[in-house]
Amino acid sequence: MYFGTFFLRNRPALELMRRLVDQKANGSNLRVAVLACSIGAEVYSILWTIRSGRPDLKVLLDAVDISQEILSFAEKGIYAPDTSQFVGSSIFERLTEYEMVEMFDWEGDEAKVKLWLREGITWQPGDAADPELINILGPQDMVVASNFLCHMAPADAERCLGNIARLVSPGGYLFVSGVDLDVRTKVAIDLGWEPVPELTAEIHNGDPSVRADWPWQWWGLEPLNGRRQDWQTRYATAFRIVRPQRQ
Repeated sequence: MYFGTFFLRNRPALELMRRLVDQKANGSNLRVAVLACSIGAEVYSILWTIRSGRPDLKVLLDAVDISQEILSFAEKGIYAPDTSQFVGSSIFERLTEYEMVEMFDWEGDEAKVKLWLREGITWQPGDAADPELINILGPQDMVVASNFLCHMAPADAERCLGNIARLVSPGGYLFVSGVDLDVRTKVAIDLGWEPVPELTAEIHNGDPSVRADWPWQWWGLEPLNGRRQDWQTRYATAFRIVRPQRQ
């Protein structure tokens, strides 16, 4: 099973999650949903970031994917260097030696995610476009939707993104990347999302595997253009959801 991803893939985005989570009161609960979680690298990266910085929080994470086979793989939390479809790249490529030791138990070149990172996860089959998803998962403090909306036609992506936003509790945060920028901008403006200004440029440029492919590949990410009137919304990856989203 091979999928193109890395652990700690976009460090600035993870750093922003850590900063936002710091607003939570000591010992409180934190509800997080990761949609299209794939083989789990993003799930464990988020939990590593949050639990390392705020071990006092009780993090409950819903990891959702349309494929039960993928969920079963992710739940096991066992990875080899070639568990990635980036040719010549290891899934551990962006980790330091310290992180590799702290996140995994190793047997040869095979790594198993440590138990303290695997706790509190519900691996949930589901479709991000399903209107019933809010009833299945319930309101979330943070929702992460990465690298799957780009595979949809624009009209379908708009509807799906609106559905995803319904999961976020008012005052909570939505992280959405790997999406057509025109689609994200339109939906964000229509629904009144507040772009989070911190680390906008750093996050936009934080994943060299997509930035380097512009404009040669369809998934390539356009350079940030600060001269655009809408640039703060267009290039933001994180948004604060300040009012209930349309049903």
